[in-house]
Amino acid sequence: MAVTDPVDTRLLAALADLGKAAVHELAAKVGMDPREVAYRLVALSGSGLPLLVGVESDPQGLRAAIAGSPPSWANRPPQQFPPPPSQPVPQQPAPPMPPPGPHGVPSGPYNVQGAPSGPYNVQGAPSGPYNVQGTPSGQYPGPPPRPQQQRPPQQFAPPPAPVDPVVSTWGLPQTASWARGDEPARPAAPAGGKQGRIREVLETQGLEGEQLSVQLLEVQDPADYLFSAAGYRLEEGERSVVVHTEITNRGAIPFVSLPDNYLELLAADGTAIGKAPVSLTSRPPHKIGVQPGETLGGHTVYVLPDATRVVSVRWSPRPEPDERTLIWSIED
Repeated sequence: MAVTDPVDTRLLAALADLGKAAVHELAAKVGMDPREVAYRLVALSGSGLPLLVGVESDPQGLRAAIAGSPPSWANRPPQQFPPPPSQPVPQQPAPPMPPPGPHGVPSGPYNVQGAPSGPYNVQGAPSGPYNVQGTPSGQYPGPPPRPQQQRPPQQFAPPPAPVDPVVSTWGLPQTASWARGDEPARPAAPAGGKQGRIREVLETQGLEGEQLSVQLLEVQDPADYLFSAAGYRLEEGERSVVVHTEITNRGAIPFVSLPDNYLELLAADGTAIGKAPVSLTSRPPHKIGVQPGETLGGHTVYVLPDATRVVSVRWSPRPEPDERTLIWSIED
């Protein structure tokens, strides 16, 4: 099965690196809500992927919780099921029937599946000749049976050729196509958060109410020499950009996501450009999690067309901008 959703692709790539992990640990690694991660994993598990979503619990603790507050179904009587049917009698040829009579009576001997070989009574059936609807064995008066409508044969599309999921998602390694973000450029949605200029500190909140301060320290555009020094190669007509940000947790709730998970460049035409999944040795990337009272910094890499004019940088705790979104203008 080919995975086309970019969020599912990023989630499965992180899970492939971990091999086995709890849902909240995987959510922290990719910077997503644990409830959304659990929903996507269950859906992907049912789609045929080699993925098993499990649950681990304390059996004694669960039984104690159930005993303390019995559910509404705990006192229901056990469901009654009808007894299983008796073993069918081997099929035997039935005695010959009388000559043709009224409409619908078969004209020759026939077999009744599961019937014994001697005289018997069928509950609700007459003891003499009777009509069996639609099962005559010879000619009979009346209209002929209606022919079934001929349906055209169903057409099936040929299965797609197998493609290497790594190449289909990122492109060939050590190229700019591999270094692009896992989401294509998309139009920027309007945001109602705070705005400022480069090197200005803006305050906001995380998804769990974390009190955060984010500062845009530097935008290095272009940064092609740093990109090439790390062993990557840009395609013709492309350039790289490096953004340096710093985040401070001012509250008591730990920030468990990747600080630059939704840090984007905004172009002059309103296009949002996501980060590239690469890191530079000379510019260390962000690490997951910021504890209360801690200040951490990191660098984010982008690959974009050489003709694109970047006008601002946007930070958000979730994929879609909202009132917690921060925007820095980088134009003079």
